[in-house]
Amino acid sequence: MIVTLIVLCEVAFWVLLAAGLALRYLAKKPRLGAAVLLCEPLLEVVLLVVTAIDLKNGAVPDWKHGLAAVYIGFTVGLGHSTIRWVDARVAHRFAGGPPPVKPPKYGMARAAHEWRVAARWTVAAVTALALLQLAIWYVGGDGDASTLQAWQQKMLFVIGVNVVIAGSYTLFPKADPGPKSEPDSKPKTLR
Repeated sequence: MIVTLIVLCEVAFWVLLAAGLALRYLAKKPRLGAAVLLCEPLLEVVLLVVTAIDLKNGAVPDWKHGLAAVYIGFTVGLGHSTIRWVDARVAHRFAGGPPPVKPPKYGMARAAHEWRVAARWTVAAVTALALLQLAIWYVGGDGDASTLQAWQQKMLFVIGVNVVIAGSYTLFPKADPGPKSEPDSKPKTLR
C-alpha cells in the first residue's frame, strides 16, 4: 500500500504542477494557479500520516517505509526548486516570459551554483534522515529497524557525494576559455 501511495503522490505532484501552471499561464488565473500549487505539500502530509498509521498498526518497518521518508525528504528539499524550474520554462514558452536563466559554466560562479545544489540535496537528505530516525523511535526498541538504518546510510552517502561534487568545483574551477578567436583567413605556408 505504501509503494502505491508513493507512486500516486508522485503522479499527483506532476498533475497538480501541470494544473497550477495551466491555470496560471493558459487560463490567466494566477491566484487560482498558485492555490493549486500550494496543495502540493498536502501530498506529503498524507503520505506521512499513512506511513505512521501503517507502522502504528504493527507493520514491520521495511524498505517501503524508508522509501516514504526519503520521498518526503526529497520533496521538501527539491520540490520547490523543481516547481521554480518548470515554472520558468512554462512562463517563457506560453506566457512570453524571459528565457530561463542558465547556470554559470565557469569559475567560482559555477562553484557557488554547485554549493546551492548541494545545499538543496543536503536539506532533502537531512529531512529524510530525521524522518527515518523518528520512525525508528516510533517503532521502538522491540522492532527491527535495520532497513530504516540502511536508508539513513544511503542519505549520508547522498550528502557526501554532493559535498564532493561541490568541493571539486571549488578546488578545481573550470576556467573560462574567453572569447573564441577567429581563425586567420589566410592559410599559413611553410618556407
